[in-house]
Formats: sequence, C-alpha cells, structure tokens
Amino acid sequence: MKTLQRTVAAEEAGLRLDLFLSRSVEGLSRSAADKWIARGLAVKDGRPLAKSYRCERGDVIEIGIPDPVPPKVSAQKIPLDIVYEDDDLLVVNKPQGMVVHPAAGHADGTLVNALLAHCGDSLSGINGVLRPGILHRIDKDTSGLLIVAKNDFAHRRLAAQIKDHSFTRVYEAVVHGTLRQDEGTVDAPIGRHPVNRKKMAVTDRNSKNAVTHYRVLERYRGFTHVRVRLETGRTHQIRVHMAYLGHPVAGDPLYGPKKRAPGLAGQCLHARVVGFRHPRDGRYLEFTSDLPAYFTDFLKRLSPL
Repeated sequence: MKTLQRTVAAEEAGLRLDLFLSRSVEGLSRSAADKWIARGLAVKDGRPLAKSYRCERGDVIEIGIPDPVPPKVSAQKIPLDIVYEDDDLLVVNKPQGMVVHPAAGHADGTLVNALLAHCGDSLSGINGVLRPGILHRIDKDTSGLLIVAKNDFAHRRLAAQIKDHSFTRVYEAVVHGTLRQDEGTVDAPIGRHPVNRKKMAVTDRNSKNAVTHYRVLERYRGFTHVRVRLETGRTHQIRVHMAYLGHPVAGDPLYGPKKRAPGLAGQCLHARVVGFRHPRDGRYLEFTSDLPAYFTDFLKRLSPL
C-alpha cells in the first residue's frame, strides 16, 4: 500500500474529509473516499479520522492508497505502426486518440492491448500487468513515438537513461498566440494542481523540477508552431509549461481556452523524435515520425504572418 501525505491549505480549510480525499487522489470519487475513510485509511497524528471530520488549515493527513487489484488485460489485434523492433524493444508511433494503458473508462482498445497481441509474453513486467513494457507514456490525444521494453534488462537500462536525462525527446506543437522569442527555456517545478486534481501546475508545493526547451519554427496569425525538447519528463509537462508562458497548446481541453481551436479533436502535440542508447550494445539510435494529418491539416488552415 502506498501512502500520500497532504497538508491542508488555507482554501481547503472546512472541507469535509471525503471531499478533501477526492480532491487529493486523482480519479477518486467521494463515495470511494467514504469507503477509504471507513477502512481507516485517512490518518492524522497516527489516528484514523472520522467521516464527519472537517479539515483544518495546516492539518497533515496521511492517505493510505490501497494496492489495486489488477484486472486481466486482454490481447486485442489492433494495428500498430511499428517504427523499429528487435529482441529488446519496440518503437511505436501512437496515433492521436489511443490510450497507452488500461485505466478507468478505458479498459480496452489501448496500446497495451495491442502490444499483448503483438508480443505475447515478451514484454517487461517491471510496471506490472496494467503497463507491461511501458517506459514512458504520452497522453491520449498526443500522437507520436513511444519506446516499449520487451524484457526487464532493457527496461532498467532505458529507464536509467530517462532518469539521467540522456534520453532524447523532441516534440512539435502549435500553441496559441505569438511567441516573441525565437527560443527559450522554461525551468519551473511541476506538481499536482492544488484544487483541480486532474490537472498539473507550476507550483513549489509537492513538486518536481521540470525543464522544457522550445524553439519557434513558424509564426501564424494567432498561433505559433514550435519545436520542444524535454530535459525532464513530468506529467503534462509541455502542456503545463506552455500554458504557464501564456501560450497553451492549441486544442488542449484541459489547459487551453474554453473556445477550442477549430478542427482539432485534442491538443496539437506530436512526439516527433526519440533517441537513446541501445540497452544491449550501447549504440545510439534515433527515430523521427512525420507530422500526422491532423497536425499538417491544421497548419494549412493558418495564415502566416
């Protein structure tokens, strides 16, 4: 069982405990929070809290997160765009709209379902049955390149490269507005949003360092086409950092403006390049994915400055 520690902020004082828990744990409903409280999983100063407890500013509450009971993930014959494959790994070009691994509301039709059909038992088990072989993920509506490990040896070697920032990850995006600088770096820590638990935010609380480098490729009326290189890989990092600059990714339903860019079903964000040292022999491999049709079609509709 994992434990999450949360400190009650000033704006959260007075909240019912079940509401506080549902805001603290992504995907947790209030009814599920009630059950966790009844099991004694919300603790303050070593003592379980009652359902009727009202949170006070500065409270440090430990939340026990039960280990999930992993469902059986079925193999499904879903077409895969495999850019590279050998005995240790695959590089897959994921389309926009495909979820990477099963989760609430997405039990099948995911990349993992397709990988199980393609690879059978030949996938790393380090991340468990729900995420076999998955080293890093990209959001459902982000397209582009992902690396999948076929065995634990490859998984550990590749994960070490991600950790020491020697893993190359380059994206292209279209963002709202006109970026004035031709290039720049955003060095701002990212953590869970203090109120909306579905979002991440630039914050100093319970955050991790995050560094994003960007370069302008083309400016259009109302939009800018950029190339982005990740130095770190935090959840929603590009989407959060570009919104932090005041230039959210076009089509982003979570961080963008309420009035979405026309013709986009999700954020206009594509994982264009991945590069890494092969886990077996150390040679450097780099792969590039062409911009998909949804991305190029959107660019064609824009008017250059």
